[in-house]
Amino acid sequence: MAKEIKDVIVRSRDTILADALGVIALMIMLYVGLSLPGLI
Repeated sequence: MAKEIKDVIVRSRDTILADALGVIALMIMLYVGLSLPGLI
């Protein structure tokens, strides 16, 4: 089972990286959006 998981990660490395960057971007947008009311 560990070998299968490793194979999946190796095959989809680019997709995992893109998804991780998307999650980071969403977190930043959420933080900025929640911070805006305090600035006004």
